[in-house]
Amino acid sequence: MFLEPTFRGQRSGWIEVICGSMFSGKTEELIRRVKRAQFANQKVIIFKPKKDVRYDEKMVVSHDENVIESIPVSSSAEIIQHIAEVQVVAVDEAQFFDMDLPSVCQQLALRGTRVVIAGLDMDFRGQPFGPMPHLLSVAEYITKVHAICPHCGNLATHSYRLSIEKETVVLGEKDKYEPRCRTCFAMGNILDFHSTMK
Repeated sequence: MFLEPTFRGQRSGWIEVICGSMFSGKTEELIRRVKRAQFANQKVIIFKPKKDVRYDEKMVVSHDENVIESIPVSSSAEIIQHIAEVQVVAVDEAQFFDMDLPSVCQQLALRGTRVVIAGLDMDFRGQPFGPMPHLLSVAEYITKVHAICPHCGNLATHSYRLSIEKETVVLGEKDKYEPRCRTCFAMGNILDFHSTMK
């Protein structure tokens, strides 16, 4: 489904992207912005990928256990089906969506909607994750948040996988991931490589 843009007399919409590693506070920041919009009596709708059931099937939950109600969807196209007269659309865990998400977000922004996106910018290999690089390139506002590397105390920018799965998408928390700085991330991958070669 395609949303027809409306330009005449229409206020401008925009796209905000909150990105970073795991445990950096992305969802926390998304919830903060959404609650601030709700406090201002703006109509808000929040989406999350249906596959993300780590904390709850319907709620968006931060690692600090802040909670806000959302609509789980299987694809970006489903977002359009739920849009009515809303002023703010928020999407959590954007990296798990299909590659149509940037187009959907741009359609919403053209209709005067503020779109707030949160997601991992890199996967466990340190590679751009899903639609996130495209969203970053079309966003008006970008906020990169950081965790702290538990090994050296520097800013953590990478999500290091502690488990042995090789698939790009593996749901997990502290049992499977930890935030790492660039150096500790690289050192861990070198050690992993040598251990697999033995």
